[in-house]
Amino acid sequence: MASRHPMPAAPSIPPTESPQSVHLLRDLVSITPSANDHHPALRCAIGVGVPLVVVLLIGRLDLAVFATFGAFAGIYGRNEPHRQRLATQIRGGGLMLAVILAAALASRGDVGPWGLVLLTSAVAGLGTFAAGLFRLRPGGSLFHIFAFAAIASVPQQPPLLQGLGTAVATVAFAVLLGQAGALWPRHRTGWHRPAADRPTARHLAGLARESALYVVAALLAGSAATALGIGHTYWAMVAATVPLVGQTARARTNRGLQRILGTVAGLVLTALILLPGLAAWQFVLVIAVAQFAAEMFILRQYALAQAFVTPLALVSTELAHPSDPAVLLADRAVETLIGAVVGIALVLALHLRQRAVQLSARGA
Repeated sequence: MASRHPMPAAPSIPPTESPQSVHLLRDLVSITPSANDHHPALRCAIGVGVPLVVVLLIGRLDLAVFATFGAFAGIYGRNEPHRQRLATQIRGGGLMLAVILAAALASRGDVGPWGLVLLTSAVAGLGTFAAGLFRLRPGGSLFHIFAFAAIASVPQQPPLLQGLGTAVATVAFAVLLGQAGALWPRHRTGWHRPAADRPTARHLAGLARESALYVVAALLAGSAATALGIGHTYWAMVAATVPLVGQTARARTNRGLQRILGTVAGLVLTALILLPGLAAWQFVLVIAVAQFAAEMFILRQYALAQAFVTPLALVSTELAHPSDPAVLLADRAVETLIGAVVGIALVLALHLRQRAVQLSARGA
């Protein structure tokens, strides 16, 4: 017989929340599904591989660094329709050419290590503002920092017109590759012009704040690396801007940690490539393959992409200007750690300040 008095309901037990460390660890190792990433990856690999083969065949490896950074135009507009991609890559390529020209002129000015830090920090801010104004994706100035400081650090520059001409030709080749899919009806997209979105005062103010943040991160990391007397200080400046990408403090911190973990894995892979002493044509092949792999994972798993970005950067450096591989590997490890720590610390400091402001506003 059923009881006339229903049994009291069992008290509800709130679900236990996973600790932040579990979320952070999950973000570090998670990988998103592929979205036809092999298409832009193949374009980028061809975009850097073919120009490097050309400079290799004509015996002008001193132009390799200009070809490499000119090919960066191909990373923009990866999933956009063809007309929009054309405009995006022209803007991105034009901005990269301006950075390359400024770098070549700075190299001829003999600005010294501290002058290079100041100029690169200025490029970090200006590049971020211009990329945001042009609505480029990827945003920020990571590639502009890398291009400017790497070229400005080259002691023996080729003639200015030859270096810049190489970069212009490579940008043009990357833009043409970006339109190659239109040759196949299956991959052809509409040629309609997207509606122009004029920047508002609020948007410009946000860009100015973001640009200032990039300047501070690059300046702090570059100053620390220069004060310690480590070579290739721009690697620290690049790593410091990596955690600035993201919408939340956790996402930004995770990106900085992924930079460190991916670099460690990439250094192991780079050691296996550099220490045996490969030929120049083999370096070119490695660069093209690494570029393909990096673009395959850059939007899916940042740490895994960094495992290929690291040999891409170091082998490119070694191709243009051979050095001691052991020193190169050590510099990359220390510089990345310095930069990532600076970037993460800056992100956390801003997060704590925002929380303090919010708590103060609630208390008022």
